[in-house]
Amino acid sequence: MTTKTIQPDDWAPARGYANGMLTPDGTLQIGGQIGWNKDQVFETHDFVGQLEQTLRNIAAIVEAAGGQVTDITRLTWFITDKRAYVARQKEVGAAYRAVFGKHFPAMSVVVVSGLIEDDALIEIEATAHLA
Repeated sequence: MTTKTIQPDDWAPARGYANGMLTPDGTLQIGGQIGWNKDQVFETHDFVGQLEQTLRNIAAIVEAAGGQVTDITRLTWFITDKRAYVARQKEVGAAYRAVFGKHFPAMSVVVVSGLIEDDALIEIEATAHLA
């Protein structure tokens, strides 16, 4: 098996490289996901709302590859507003648990000056290991 591109069937085609790449050893690398829906439309311009959608997008890619969120081993978050992240920690935690439950892979959060999609407030990359 060669590396396989993973994207849910009903999604609009990924822009750039924002999809999953599954390697023969079961490693799934997920390019940066943002808070828009499967049609690449932002349904909210709220930080926590975009965070939850971003996590749902990651979960959908993992599931399309045959895995589940508990297979995710790493998340790297890129956020544009540190104050929004810090001020809304309780809501951030609730949104996270709504999608990932009590599964906590290794994580980093990086503050950036902007993202490629101007309306995006957060972007998250992920790595999963599928059995």
